Amino acid sequence: MSQRFPPITPARLDWQADVPIAPDFDDPYFSRDDGPAETRHVFLQGNRLSERFRALPACARFVIGETGFGTGLNFLCAAQAFLDDAPADATLHFVSVEKHPLGHGDLCRAVQHWPAFAELAAELTAHYPPLTPGFHRLSLSGGRIVLTLIFADALAALAATDARMDAWFLDGFAPARNPAMWQPALFQQLARLSAPGASVATFTAAGFVRRGLIAEGFAMQRVPGFGRKREMLTGHFTGAPAGQNITDTSLWQPQSRRVGHAAIIGAGLAGATCARALAEQGWRVTVLDPAGIANGASGNLAGVVYTTPSAHATPQNRFYQSSYLHTLHWLARHGFPANSDQGALTGVLQYPAEPRHHDKQQAALDSGHWPAALLSRIEGRTEGRTENGRGITLSRGGYISPPAWCAHLLDHPLISLQQQAVRALAPADDGGWTLGHDSDTDLNKARHADIVVLANAGAARDLAGLHWLPLKLIRGQVTYCQATDASQSWTQAICHSGYLTPAIKGLHCVGATFDLRRHDLDTDPDDDRRNLSELQHHLPEHWRALGGEQTTVSGQRVGLRCQSTDFLPLAGPVPDATDKPHRHLPGLYMSIAHGSRGITGSTLCAELIAALVNDEPRPTDDEIVRALAPERFILRQRKKQPEWIP
Repeated sequence: MSQRFPPITPARLDWQADVPIAPDFDDPYFSRDDGPAETRHVFLQGNRLSERFRALPACARFVIGETGFGTGLNFLCAAQAFLDDAPADATLHFVSVEKHPLGHGDLCRAVQHWPAFAELAAELTAHYPPLTPGFHRLSLSGGRIVLTLIFADALAALAATDARMDAWFLDGFAPARNPAMWQPALFQQLARLSAPGASVATFTAAGFVRRGLIAEGFAMQRVPGFGRKREMLTGHFTGAPAGQNITDTSLWQPQSRRVGHAAIIGAGLAGATCARALAEQGWRVTVLDPAGIANGASGNLAGVVYTTPSAHATPQNRFYQSSYLHTLHWLARHGFPANSDQGALTGVLQYPAEPRHHDKQQAALDSGHWPAALLSRIEGRTEGRTENGRGITLSRGGYISPPAWCAHLLDHPLISLQQQAVRALAPADDGGWTLGHDSDTDLNKARHADIVVLANAGAARDLAGLHWLPLKLIRGQVTYCQATDASQSWTQAICHSGYLTPAIKGLHCVGATFDLRRHDLDTDPDDDRRNLSELQHHLPEHWRALGGEQTTVSGQRVGLRCQSTDFLPLAGPVPDATDKPHRHLPGLYMSIAHGSRGITGSTLCAELIAALVNDEPRPTDDEIVRALAPERFILRQRKKQPEWIP
């Protein structure tokens, strides 16, 4: 289990004349005289940011790393300068760590004092994540600003990060007051994550900080500080051993995003999210699916936006918490759901189906990993087999129409949909991929792609010859029940051993069966009876409100969930299983095996694939990246036997 991301201890503040002070460190968060002026002098001018922003090429990417997010003042100053000075098609990645993040109310109070950043600050506070440990990826200003907030100790956070920083803001409380952060191991991580020539600036001029950075390959100098502070430090990364005096500042070169043509095989949740993530980064995307949008396992009338809270910070549990929050951010920034036919984010009730489920819920509530803003106990009377006060509420969850969500994501000028089956996939001579289709008619440039993402669930195994993938198909049937006068008032989705959603277009979803033995898609009246029996058993009042024995079943739908043997999706580059040194197949990626959690798991997987394709900062930590990597099954198998044959 990872110890990098323990429960969060929020910042404790003492407000003095509208300046937040950290009593634990006896240090203000920003200058009492003029906070924005201090930031501009120390970090923006210290890194020559306005000059570098103006010189960026088309489709450029600039990455800033920061130790100590605090009130977000440094971020707001840098982001505003980027919006003012950088080309309109450039992207700023801002990666910041914070061990003791401000609560939402304190953040809102702090940013009110900087009207120059009102628009950015309003967006930041609207999307500021709940105080859960780990990575939080926020897309702001129409995607021009990408903020990755890591709530963790600075050293642990940077050690789990994969990025190449163009500039560093070394902030945080003064070394004399916060010596645990300013240590050689931190300087080593700064060097590991720095692009050649990356700049660095910090308010401190402490000698051990300067010497520590020099020892890791930074050329450092003292320059005039801000206000009453006589000196500060600036420098750049040369990679040279300590003692070698290299002052060449031309080492740094701006980078442009990679763009090209991507083919996405599959138009369900996995394919739609991958397509949108790549299109938002400038890729031209062709989505291929013979059945059209969300007509496989993603095609149910309604699905629940939820996760199963856990007290244990394993990579698997952290992925499901992180991906749940990531999906909530995607839904918020896309304005979805926008109407009752698309669903509503009105909270999800989870009743324990068994005593052990209640114990797990209680442990999650007490763990510190799930703040009250996300998770609370259901108080008062509950029904069915549960006792009074049992059950939890995921306050930000809800239910949506997966087909409508997929269609919304695919509605982008760089995305085209072709209702064609891909029958063959082969590497092309130029490093891309050739796709074979049903016919030789005009394929709208889909015959060749620079990269391919397999998002077609279990079919990926046969299409790409990936027979080593340990996948299983689980048949599920959902029952559509006609809404009644009594049920029309329901506003929250409910999970028990199955689930029940409020009505969409006059129909409630009651489901779903779980069958490993059958793989047919024929609807079965017995499955409807099973779904309604489970509803009667766990939620008898809801069952009666639907009509009880006279409930009107207006339809049903069968889908095959694709799941891996370790219950995590497979997201990342596809490995060459026949290659003993172990390499990836260039330009081939996958996002499959989301099981019954495709709504909540697919967005983070899509962001990860887009980051890998474009060599951008990862949206999650290295443990989760490894836990999702398709190659994990090859590596596990090779550990069991000397020679593994796929």
